[in-house]
Amino acid sequence: MIRVANKGCIRRLGFRSMRAAQTRNIVAVLAIALTTVLFTSLFTIASSINYSFQQENFRQAGGDCHGSIKDITWEQVEELRADPLVKEGSARMFLGMPSEVPFNKSHVEVSYMEPAGAPHQFCEPTVGTLPREGTDEAATDTHVLALLGVKPEIGAKFTLTFNIDDQTTNPIPVTRTFTLSGWWEYDSAVVANHVLVPRSAAEEIAALGSGDPYSITGKWTLNVMLDNAMSIEEDINQVLENHGYQGEDPQGDNYLRTGVNWGYSGAQLSNSFDITTLLAIVVLLLLIIFTGYLIIYNVFQISVTNDIRFYGLLKTIGTTGKQLKRIVRQQALLLSLIGIPFGLLLGFVIGNQLTPVIMAQLSYKHAFVSFNPLIFIGAALFSLLTVFLSCARPGRMAAKVSPVEAVRYTEGGTPKKPGKREKTRKVQGGASLPKMAWANLGRSRGKTVVTVISLTLAVVLATMTYTFSIGFDMMKYLQNKADVDFILGDAAYFRSNFYSTDEEVPEAVISDVRSQSGIEENGRIYGNVSDIEEFVTEEWYRGVWSKWNPPEILDQMIAFKERTDDGLLADRVQLYGMEDFPLSLLDVLEGDLAPLSDPSQKAIAAVYLTDDYDATIFGSNWAKLGDKVTLRYVTEREYFYMDNGEIIEDTDNTDPNRSWTSRAVAYEDVEYTVCALVQVPLSINYRYYGADQFVMGAERFRQDTGTDSVMTYIFNTTDEAEADMESFLAEYTESVQPLYDYESRATYVAEFEGFRSMFMTMGGALSLIIGLVGVLNFVNAVLTGILTRKRELAVLQSVGMTGKQLKTMLVYEGLYYTLLALAVSLVMTLALGPLLGSVLGDIFWFFSYRLTVAPILVILPIFLALGALVPLWTYRSVSKRTIVERLREAEA
Repeated sequence: MIRVANKGCIRRLGFRSMRAAQTRNIVAVLAIALTTVLFTSLFTIASSINYSFQQENFRQAGGDCHGSIKDITWEQVEELRADPLVKEGSARMFLGMPSEVPFNKSHVEVSYMEPAGAPHQFCEPTVGTLPREGTDEAATDTHVLALLGVKPEIGAKFTLTFNIDDQTTNPIPVTRTFTLSGWWEYDSAVVANHVLVPRSAAEEIAALGSGDPYSITGKWTLNVMLDNAMSIEEDINQVLENHGYQGEDPQGDNYLRTGVNWGYSGAQLSNSFDITTLLAIVVLLLLIIFTGYLIIYNVFQISVTNDIRFYGLLKTIGTTGKQLKRIVRQQALLLSLIGIPFGLLLGFVIGNQLTPVIMAQLSYKHAFVSFNPLIFIGAALFSLLTVFLSCARPGRMAAKVSPVEAVRYTEGGTPKKPGKREKTRKVQGGASLPKMAWANLGRSRGKTVVTVISLTLAVVLATMTYTFSIGFDMMKYLQNKADVDFILGDAAYFRSNFYSTDEEVPEAVISDVRSQSGIEENGRIYGNVSDIEEFVTEEWYRGVWSKWNPPEILDQMIAFKERTDDGLLADRVQLYGMEDFPLSLLDVLEGDLAPLSDPSQKAIAAVYLTDDYDATIFGSNWAKLGDKVTLRYVTEREYFYMDNGEIIEDTDNTDPNRSWTSRAVAYEDVEYTVCALVQVPLSINYRYYGADQFVMGAERFRQDTGTDSVMTYIFNTTDEAEADMESFLAEYTESVQPLYDYESRATYVAEFEGFRSMFMTMGGALSLIIGLVGVLNFVNAVLTGILTRKRELAVLQSVGMTGKQLKTMLVYEGLYYTLLALAVSLVMTLALGPLLGSVLGDIFWFFSYRLTVAPILVILPIFLALGALVPLWTYRSVSKRTIVERLREAEA
């Protein structure tokens, strides 16, 4: 074979043939640009919303580090952050929290934080600096300064009283005067406010602690950044394993407590990632690519069809099929160089305009526009890939055509091998107009399929978007966030602080609220304010307390623990007393709650906790259904040093260098039977953990504990009274009883509706873009179908078909397209809906799949109108010329 250096000639030939088809070029560039707009706007919106969603989550979670290793020593901090898997590690020493007015309604933490960690926890001063070592300086935010009545000025003095050992029953108040070294603006989305002190001051304050092993004052937390957020838990566990620790079995040796930042979408996805999720992601990506493929393919297919005779003539002078493919690809690449940049710019603008609109419907305080370069790289690559996929089949068609068949080619035909006869298509039962229209669709099955599918995608996306939005189950959302209309409690309760007698809700406050009209179900939840112990195995005790204590301290704790005759250890317990209405809100895993309402029965329910993804932690309580639980009600204790057992006469004057503990000397033991295993909804529980939890009926609780301290008063109102009650409580807790606060369902309802509206807006925008693609494909298919059949239609009219009959046949064709699209949409909705529902149910715990075809019914009349009007409009432009003129033009 003789090779001829004709690449330059082929390039010029392709370029000049492209220049000759200016109308086609404009359509192709618009098609490519529209596809790029689709990709770019989709990626921009998704990236911006995900970034904004994560940033808001980070503020609620307390930082943007991937995870943390908690309650460790400084030596462990230095050891673990040197691990190669840790890309960045910053440590923080917690000291304590202020709780008195004016901080009774604010969550403020006093700590030392390494400078590298401040930006990750949104504590980086925008004015001034972090405090310097060896000084009395401190940095904080404008909210803390406002509560203290201090004007933000460098060098300003402020005095702060806070409790260390705040996690114990004997918190120690500490008062310090600080000099303001810097501050940052208050961010209401951040749950915790911070007061940052130098390490030197932190170590001096931590040394004032009692040494109580339950306290986290003076302990370190290592916040880490890893390679990515897709496998945070696995990576942190690997870091621990690399250094001889483990974070999975609290009862095992060398256990360290860890945390995963739930704010990362990747962490949430990987937590529920399975083959179904993978399949859904692959289907979504293929759907996006296929959407762009449809419009570009249609343009190139029509272009090659129109130029088929030109390609046939090129073959007669020696052009090979490979060279013809190269001409088609070259034209596609040149058109892409024009369309893709334009689409990237327009798509980014559209995405940036839509993102704030979408985020504005949320209760989030921040909306960020993502300028990630991967948006443009990804969109450009997807568009380019789509273009080359789209022109592959038209290129093969041009390469296989023979000169003779090219001259004879008409729409619906396919280039045949020489000598091969074309099958005659028969219409069964006579040539009625509907049957002729149906037969015409079958003449070009490829074009029919492409047109139907492009219309189908728009319908399916709209249906899936609607299914997505109605699947957000408000009852599930509120069940986790707000089970009742209103929750009233001490302000400290809502700050997740330690509950004590100082924070009970008095009956006078409850009476004020009950005097308002419209209250329906209501009830009190009593909190544990007396000294109560349970008895557990040593194995269980070690598993619980090893999370916060090193082995040597744990051994010391166990050595001085009281034991029963059968070896069980006394441990503290968290006990609820609930009236009937709060009991009705419990999620019963096993058993029956009825015995709790009967004070004559010694019944109790064991509480099981949930993880960050609302899954039950079945190892969070030792008690099972039917087990016996002995509670010890202690009325008197004696305190002693753990090193030699010396009795402490005055607990206010203990030796700070010696650890001490206590034992019961006067008590009553009562045995109960576990009647149920339950979960207490987050909105009404203690809002902190650290001991086994149990629930009693209210009357039995008051009788056995001898206390009636109300932790929260919860109630529902009529719909009509809800707004008035909201206004009353807002004014009441602000002006009349400022030590108390409340939460209401209305806040979470607004948050839920905003979340749902966000996805409706985003899905609607994407449906509109893809719907535009589908409509353009439909118009393109009908238009080219009629134009390429001008001679055939003229022949039909010349042998007696009236204009009305011809228009009716074309309308039937258009209606067939749209009805087929709706039928396929219905099938795809039924097939893809459950798959989508399963994946979304894994990611969004408040999602419940509900089958719906409402969008298809809404779109039906629109598609019927489209199917009828587009053919009529196209034929009208063709029929302006006489039959004779159309016959001569087609022959020419």
